[in-house]
Amino acid sequence: MPQQQQLGQIMTKNVVSVNPEQSVAEAAQKMSQYNIGSVPVVQNGQVVGILTDRDVSLRATSKGLDPNNTKVNAVMSQNLVTGSSQMDVHEAAGLMKQKQIRRLPVVDNNQLAGMVSIGDLATKNVYQNEAGEALSGISQPSSPLL
Repeated sequence: MPQQQQLGQIMTKNVVSVNPEQSVAEAAQKMSQYNIGSVPVVQNGQVVGILTDRDVSLRATSKGLDPNNTKVNAVMSQNLVTGSSQMDVHEAAGLMKQKQIRRLPVVDNNQLAGMVSIGDLATKNVYQNEAGEALSGISQPSSPLL
């Protein structure tokens, strides 16, 4: 049986981030430059939200907001789900499936330490099943909250 791995062993450590006061245009340019679909929003080292390409599309572009004059904190997702570098990879995959998220910021001592994506799980042969199950769960529509 393979040894259990922790997120700290597979996470991306050099994470591109934005601050909440930056414009949506600046954030979108950074996402384009690095070919990424989301960026953590960091203030004083602490993750205060995450901005996804979907946030930009649905909360800014579709509402006609000027991306040069709209701040990231006006459109970012704030109900953040995070993991720690000590979290077991299997636990993280389950959390990502349950919360229907593709990217998990890794936070240690209230500071951004890294980022794990479904792709990070899938590239480790041991976790291909978990990645597939998590992606399958993420792709399922969640039941509406009553």
